[in-house]
Amino acid sequence: MAKLPYSDVDFSLRAIAGRAEGFGRFAVGGLHGPLYHVTTLADDGPGSLREGCRRREPLWIVFEVSGTISLSSYLSVSSHKTIDGRGQRVRITGKGLRLKECENIIVCNLEFEGGRGHDVDGIQIKPNSRHIWIDRCSLSDYDDGLIDITRQSTDITVSRCRFANHDKTMLIGADPSHVGDRCIRVTIHHCFFDGTRQRQPRLRFGKVHLYNNYTRNWGIYAVCASVESQVFSQCNIYEAGQKKKTFEYYTEKASDKLHEASGLIRSEGDVFLNGAQAHLRQGVSEGCVFHPSEYYHDWTVEPPSESLKYILQVCAGWQSIPRPAEQLIPRPSEQ
Repeated sequence: MAKLPYSDVDFSLRAIAGRAEGFGRFAVGGLHGPLYHVTTLADDGPGSLREGCRRREPLWIVFEVSGTISLSSYLSVSSHKTIDGRGQRVRITGKGLRLKECENIIVCNLEFEGGRGHDVDGIQIKPNSRHIWIDRCSLSDYDDGLIDITRQSTDITVSRCRFANHDKTMLIGADPSHVGDRCIRVTIHHCFFDGTRQRQPRLRFGKVHLYNNYTRNWGIYAVCASVESQVFSQCNIYEAGQKKKTFEYYTEKASDKLHEASGLIRSEGDVFLNGAQAHLRQGVSEGCVFHPSEYYHDWTVEPPSESLKYILQVCAGWQSIPRPAEQLIPRPSEQ
């Protein structure tokens, strides 16, 4: 039977810190800060999620309430925060989270649904943000993207998330004029893209490692590589619905170049079901696309089996799990 990674991170509250695989592996969130308890579903004020996220000091944010937090504006998250939804069922709606010029963020076990308005994303990561881990979140039905990573934001992992009921799922790299996005590096693994239409993800300029994801019934394509981008697709399951094209390549011109270019996709160990067509570019050798081992040594990857497909349908996204206990660190005199 297939197994998801991080099987031990729910042993104690802060065991998740620094445990991401891939490019976001250095994200420790609010590891070194006190607990902040969300005690109200109000958009703002004492005990609200917004109040905790705006504070400048490191915080490990936990919830004492379940229910829906309806945001009237983007909720900005400052550096060194963990937003930990384990133990409750918290739904974010109206607007989404904005990770702007911040670092060391963990967002775990939340639901994002029904974001409305122009340029409203579930989780918007821009600009210049880094060391971020999005884990076990369910995201659906926003007016723009579910997760957007742009404007030189990098070193990010998205894992064990479920994406559904949406069009433009995940944009990585803003547009051809933002050549600074060449620094972007993202790992996406053990996620379930359930009937989302396109952008699982769409990438410009940067590098993305996809592994052990299950993408099914897309509406246009599964993965798109645009200007100068590199995608390493490893042991994923691509199951087509009516549309069979798995990989798409869009040609664009970077603002500092004379000629247009598309991106590159290297597929290793992927399976293509129900007539899914890979459309791999000819002549894409090992040297053309980065290999993850150039950046990190270990990641949990296994063959794309039927058991993996089943596990991802059940275990990706928000989970009904208890909040782990806080493990107290003994004082020196007590050791």
